[in-house]
Amino acid sequence: MGSANFWDNQETAQQTVAELKRLGVSIDPVEAAAELCNEQRANIELGDEFGVDEVRDELARVNDKLQNCLDTLELQVMLGGEHDSRNAYITLQSGAGGVDATDFTEMLMRMYVRWAEANEFEIEEIELLSSDEGGIRHTTLLIRGPFVYGKLSAERGVHRLVRISPYDSQGRRHTSFAAVEVMPQLDEDAAIEIDMSDVRVDTYRAGGAGGQHVNKTDSAVRMTHQPSGIVVQCQNERSQLKNREIAKSMLASKLYELREREKNSELQEMYGSQGEISWGSQIRSYVLHPYQMVKDHRTNHEVGNAQSVLEGDINPFIEAYLRARFD
Repeated sequence: MGSANFWDNQETAQQTVAELKRLGVSIDPVEAAAELCNEQRANIELGDEFGVDEVRDELARVNDKLQNCLDTLELQVMLGGEHDSRNAYITLQSGAGGVDATDFTEMLMRMYVRWAEANEFEIEEIELLSSDEGGIRHTTLLIRGPFVYGKLSAERGVHRLVRISPYDSQGRRHTSFAAVEVMPQLDEDAAIEIDMSDVRVDTYRAGGAGGQHVNKTDSAVRMTHQPSGIVVQCQNERSQLKNREIAKSMLASKLYELREREKNSELQEMYGSQGEISWGSQIRSYVLHPYQMVKDHRTNHEVGNAQSVLEGDINPFIEAYLRARFD
């Protein structure tokens, strides 16, 4: 990275920087723990020489820091799956609940964007379908950062919102649903081969904000994998060629998820129940009335401050899921 021509190839340089960040996430906690162990040994030696009372506070301080370090290392070990270290596509789809569901889908998108920003991850909107009545029907984001896929895998499933509906003139309580799908962003050399003769490619004019380019050219791309029925689309880029590349990458990721689903009984059960994004299939509930609580039904982890969760504070739920998966 220190070479004079490092940034001559922007794409390769960015891949190197991303690899450095990923390695840092794995290595830094190990080095920090080793440093704290050395510091604690020195404290113990001082205690032996001058008495424990003289270093009791310092022993407790370093012990707390070391415990936090070990917790971080433990979680890092749990992110050892084949693609856990990769970037992730996250797709949100509104379910039962009408306009409340599309509004809830937009709330979830904001939650994941805030989470990514707090963790200094990059966010790119791949495609978004708004609802005429308000909110979002469907959207896909690409979140780039170390171990994003491994962490966001905990979010896969149906989410439920209970609240007094702002769209109900009588102020009644409504329940709405949205589904979250997470896929790893695979490299071109990943072991997922796509026979393009099995893929129908449609182009159309992109909608939404975007200036004079929008609705002027058929730059948006939709790909349908006919054997599986999987559909992906991308309208984020001005170039149809770039949108094709992104759509093909998303298709490879979805085919990978399909293959993993066939091998994983937990995923089979989850996706089997996602035929309808409604009652009985939720992994997490966000209750805003008559009390505030967010509860994950897989781990029973719950938080009383629902607003902080909806502002992106989902790491405790991710950690609880990872720990439960390894119990």
